[in-house]
Amino acid sequence: MLQPSRRVALIAAGAVLARPFAARAQGLLTIDIAGVPEDSVTPALYADHAGLFRKYGLDVRIQAQRSGPAIASGVAGGAYQIGKASTEPIIIAHTKNIPFVMVAAGGVYDTRAPIAQMLVRTDSPLKTAADLNGKTIAVFGLTDIFTLADRLWMDRNGGDSTTVKMVELPVSEIAAAIEAGRIDAGAINEPELAAALRTGKLRVLGKPFDAVAPRFMYTAWFTTADFVRAHRPAVEGFARAMREAAAFTNAHPADTVDLLASFTRIEPSVIRSMTRVVQGTTLDVALLQPVIDASARYKAIPSSFDAKELLL
Repeated sequence: MLQPSRRVALIAAGAVLARPFAARAQGLLTIDIAGVPEDSVTPALYADHAGLFRKYGLDVRIQAQRSGPAIASGVAGGAYQIGKASTEPIIIAHTKNIPFVMVAAGGVYDTRAPIAQMLVRTDSPLKTAADLNGKTIAVFGLTDIFTLADRLWMDRNGGDSTTVKMVELPVSEIAAAIEAGRIDAGAINEPELAAALRTGKLRVLGKPFDAVAPRFMYTAWFTTADFVRAHRPAVEGFARAMREAAAFTNAHPADTVDLLASFTRIEPSVIRSMTRVVQGTTLDVALLQPVIDASARYKAIPSSFDAKELLL
């Protein structure tokens, strides 16, 4: 885990090294955005493919990043103008007076069709949350939604999360690390989840996201308050494009299979067979508040606050 001074240094370096974003291509404002390569990035891929961003005056360059906290650092430092992260690092940043603003909804978790689950090896002796005591669990980032959910789930199901060692790994590496025995367990989401289960070498231990809420917004697109003030029409155009793209993606999941396969480097056949994420079409505070409240209960933030404070 990076020490606070190291994190500050990385953010400062990002501010120095970030490419100028204001250059225009054919009258379009060019912006860099980033997201972890999982299914809630799909509306952005479709918006780019279908020309929705250009429709609203934007030339958007989409990059993959390993974790939400890494993306949050990139947005804070200026490497990206807009990022998609799990809602947890955005919430934590707000309590530390880092002026992030959510501009578009991301993925919505629903326990009835779970798109994120805790995995162990098929031959693992681990059967319950209590069996994870003293074990090593992988997460995308030590301040992301998976860390919060994993700890809450353990503590509510007979385990003791204070005994667990959390290690950061990119989502693409967690399944292989479990298979190899380098870690004991890890919660991952689609499409990596479906790809991992297809091998037959891993099985589901539980649904950690259920400990947060049966239904909640687990990712969101965000930027800084400074960027909103300087480029409000562009931000509002981005939000409109994402709403249109999310609605299309929800209604036509088959039409985005190849886009997601290319971005995640997972076989299209896996994506066709997996549980697709419900893409949020509005920034619904009712779907965001449970994460804030759970973060406060678990002392990830000092106290709860109104989800409206995070919205554009």
